Amino acid sequence: METELDRSAQERLIIVSNRLPYRASHDAEGHITLERSVGGLASGLGPLHEQDGNLWIGWMGDTADFDEAEQADVAARLAACGCLPVLLDPADAEAYYEGLSNSALWPLFHGFPQFVRFDEAEWEAYRRVNERFCDEIVAVARPGDVVWVQDYHLMLLPTLLRAKLPDATIGFFLHIPFPDYETFRMLPWREDIVRGVLGADLIGFHAYDYVRHFLSSCRRIAGVENTSGALTVDGRLTQVDAFPLGIDYERYRQAARKPEVQRAAAAFAEEKGHEGCKVMLSVERLDYSKGIPNRLHAFDIFLDRHPEWEGRVVLVLVTVPSRENVASYRALKKQIDELVGLINGKHSTMDWSPVDYYYRSLSFDRLASLYAVSDVMLVTPLRDGMNLVCKEYLACHDGGGGVLVLSEMAGASYELHEALRVNPFDLEDVVGAMERALTMGTDEQRRRNAPMQQRLARYTSEKWAREFLDAAHGVKQRQAGMSARLLGPTTAVRLLDAFRGSGRRALMLDYDGTLMPFSDDPGRVVPDSRLLELLERLSSEETDIVVVSGRDRNTLETWLGALSVDLVAEHGVWFRRKEEDAWMLEEPLSDGWKEALRPVLCDFVDRTPGSLLEEKDFSLVWHYRTCSQELAERRVIEIKNALSDGLADQGLALMDGNKVLEIKPRGVDKGHAAHRWFRNPMYDFLLAAGDDRTDEDVFEAAPETAWTIKVGGGPTHARYTLKDCREMRGLLEALAEV
Repeated sequence: METELDRSAQERLIIVSNRLPYRASHDAEGHITLERSVGGLASGLGPLHEQDGNLWIGWMGDTADFDEAEQADVAARLAACGCLPVLLDPADAEAYYEGLSNSALWPLFHGFPQFVRFDEAEWEAYRRVNERFCDEIVAVARPGDVVWVQDYHLMLLPTLLRAKLPDATIGFFLHIPFPDYETFRMLPWREDIVRGVLGADLIGFHAYDYVRHFLSSCRRIAGVENTSGALTVDGRLTQVDAFPLGIDYERYRQAARKPEVQRAAAAFAEEKGHEGCKVMLSVERLDYSKGIPNRLHAFDIFLDRHPEWEGRVVLVLVTVPSRENVASYRALKKQIDELVGLINGKHSTMDWSPVDYYYRSLSFDRLASLYAVSDVMLVTPLRDGMNLVCKEYLACHDGGGGVLVLSEMAGASYELHEALRVNPFDLEDVVGAMERALTMGTDEQRRRNAPMQQRLARYTSEKWAREFLDAAHGVKQRQAGMSARLLGPTTAVRLLDAFRGSGRRALMLDYDGTLMPFSDDPGRVVPDSRLLELLERLSSEETDIVVVSGRDRNTLETWLGALSVDLVAEHGVWFRRKEEDAWMLEEPLSDGWKEALRPVLCDFVDRTPGSLLEEKDFSLVWHYRTCSQELAERRVIEIKNALSDGLADQGLALMDGNKVLEIKPRGVDKGHAAHRWFRNPMYDFLLAAGDDRTDEDVFEAAPETAWTIKVGGGPTHARYTLKDCREMRGLLEALAEV
C-alpha cells in the first residue's frame, strides 16, 4: 500500500494564491528585503511549502517602487525560497484585486450587497488575471504535481487548469464564506464562478454551512446535483467538504511563555494604572465585515449600565490598516475614530480612559503579549469565513483562564461552542456577554477553555493542510475506481472462457442505450428481429436473461413478453419471471402522489417545446431529448428547484437519467431489484450491463466476481466499458456462439 512518505517522494505541491508568502520592500538604506508573511494562510501552508521541491505561485504585488534590475533581483530571491512570482499589468492588477475581488466578491460573499460594485471591465480583468496565473502554472507543471488553488481571487483558475492539465490533481479552498443562493445569484457572472471552481477535484470550505450554500448554487445555477457532497462534472467526480483551518498552536502557546513576552504583558498591565483593572481585547483588520462599530456601541451601553466598572476595565482596540484607498474603508476608519472619541469623552476620568486605541499592525511578540494579558477577548464579526484571532487567544491562555466572546457569524463558532457565543447584530446580547465575561470565575473559565484548547492543539494548521491533500488523493483514487477499463480482446477472451466454464449464468441487461440505441421518440425503440433472435438464442436452461429497464411493464410485455426472459420494469417496481404470466410488485406502493405532481410537469411540457411527459404505474418521467440543449438545461434546474425539496417527505426521489428526469418511489431502483439474482447461490457467472445513471445502482450492488460493463463514457462503478450498444450486441453475439 502506498504510504504518505512514498507519495510525497513522487509528487510536488504547487500552492497558488493571490499573494506570495513573502513581501519585498526597501529598507531605510534602500536595500531590498524579503519579509515572511504572518497570515493564517502563510503559516498554515508554510511547513508544506518548505519541503524540498514544492512551489508557491502568486502575485508579487505592486512593483512600481522597483526598477527592472531590482525586479529581477527580487524574482531570483523568491525563486531561492521556492516561490514563482506572477507579474501583472498594473491596470489589470488594480481592476482584478481592488475591483472585482474586493469590490464585488468580498462584500457579496460576506453579505454586504450595499457595498458591491459590478463592473464588466473589472470582470474581464479578473478573467485575464486568472488566465495569466493558468499560463504560469502550465509552464512549470510536471506530471504528478498537485495544484492547490487558494481563495476568491482565483475562482476561475481550476477549470482553466483542467482544460490544459486534464489529469492533474487540482484542489480549491475558499477562505471566506460562500453565501446563500439568494445572495450569490445577484452576481452577474455567477455561472462562470461556479463552473470555474468545479474544475477542481476537491473543493474545500471552513464550515459546512458554506458547503451547503455552494452545493445549492451548483444545483440551481449549473444544474449539477450532489450525493453526500460528491458531484459529477463533465464525467469527472468532484468532492466538496468542510476543512476548518487551524493555527500553529504550539507557536502561540510557547510565545505566551517567553520571558520577554511576559515582561511586555506585565508592563502593559501596569500601564493601565489601576490595581485589578481588567483588559478586554479586540484585534481586527479594518473591514466592515468585522463589526467594530457594533462592538464599540455595545461597550458604550455596557459602561452606561454598569458605572461600577469605571476605572476597572479597559477595551484595547487594535485595528490593522487595510485598503485605505477605498472610500468605504476610509469612511469606516472615520466612524471608528469618532466612536472612540465619543466613548472616551463621555466616560473618561482623570486617570482612566475606557478605550485604548491602536491603528497599526503589531509584531508577533507584541500581539502575543496582548493576548496573554487580556482577561476577555472580543471576536464579534458580522460575518467571517473562519477567524483565527480567537484561536490564537486561546493558545496563549493554555492552562489558564481568559474568556472568549465569539460571534455566531464566524466560521470558528462551529468548533468553539464552549465560548460565550453572541449574535453581533444584537447589542443586548453582546452587552450581556461582556458583563458575564468580566464576572466569570476562574474555574468556569478553565472548564470552558480546556476542551477548546485540546481541540485546537490537535487540529493545527499543518493537520488541516495534510487532511485536505489526503482527501484530494482520495478523490483521485475514487475517480480511478470509477474509470472502467475498455473491454478489449484479451479481457473479452477471459470473459468468454468464464462464461463457457460456468454451470449456471445470469445476464442482467438494460434496454435503452444498451440493447437498442436511443431515439428522439422513446416509443419507436422497438426491438429489431436480430435482437429478438439473439436474446432467444442466449436464453437456455443454463442461462437466464434478465432485461432490467426503466420502461413501463406494458411496453416490455409488448416488445419482449414472447421471449424466455425475465423482465424488470420501472427500475424495479415490477417483476415478471419467464415461467409466469403475471407481473408482481416488489412491495406495496401508492400512486396517489401523481395527482399533485402531474400538473407541475405538464406545465413544464407546455413551456418546453420538444419535451414530453411519460406516465408509468408508479412514476412520472419528463423527457427532453429533442429539446434545445440550452433551454433543457434551464428547465432541468427549474424542475429540480420546484420539486426537490418536498419529495423526500412523500417518500419520493427525483432521479436523473439520460435526457430524462423521473419521479419515483424512494428506495426502488435497479440495484435493489438485481439482488434477486445476485444473492442466488446457484449462479456461478453473473454479468450486468447498462449505460445510465440508474445502472450504477446495479454495478454497486453486484458481487466482486460479477462482470459489470458500462456502455458509453463517463465515470462508473462498472469494471469494464464498451463504447456503444453496437459493441454490446457484438459481445452478446459472441456469448451466444459459446
